Amino acid sequence: MKPRQQRMLAVGLAVAGLAIAAALTLRAFSENMMFFVSVSEVVAGEYPKDRNFRVGGLVREGSVQREEGSLDVEFLVTDLRCDITVTYTGVLPDLFRDGQGVVAHGRMDGEIFVADEILAKHDENYMPAEVADSMATHVEEQTQALREQGSDCTPE
Repeated sequence: MKPRQQRMLAVGLAVAGLAIAAALTLRAFSENMMFFVSVSEVVAGEYPKDRNFRVGGLVREGSVQREEGSLDVEFLVTDLRCDITVTYTGVLPDLFRDGQGVVAHGRMDGEIFVADEILAKHDENYMPAEVADSMATHVEEQTQALREQGSDCTPE
């Protein structure tokens, strides 16, 4: 092989290697991307059906139910417009309680969200940006709907 052909072969192999590395990286990103979905969107059926996602809101007051001697817990998460039932098996974060912000990671199983992980806000002033935006939108919508005629939260 001539030196020019060797250089072209090396350049070609380097470009092919970079293309393969870029493709594998993009595929890993798309598989591990985590979508945040509001409670109202979940109730409306607008969530990824074939993968895990995050849902967040406030833990509804008085909704936390635990079986004694078990790590199973069930509670409602609300965005102040709609509620969704969340089940979780495991140790909850120390700051998890009624009325506090929470983000649950998992997937839907029928009408129930089965969480793999529960994240609770860590101080009195913090709320995940997605949760705050979602709740602000729904508070505004709820206020407008109540002014007009009232609203309900039923799946379409």
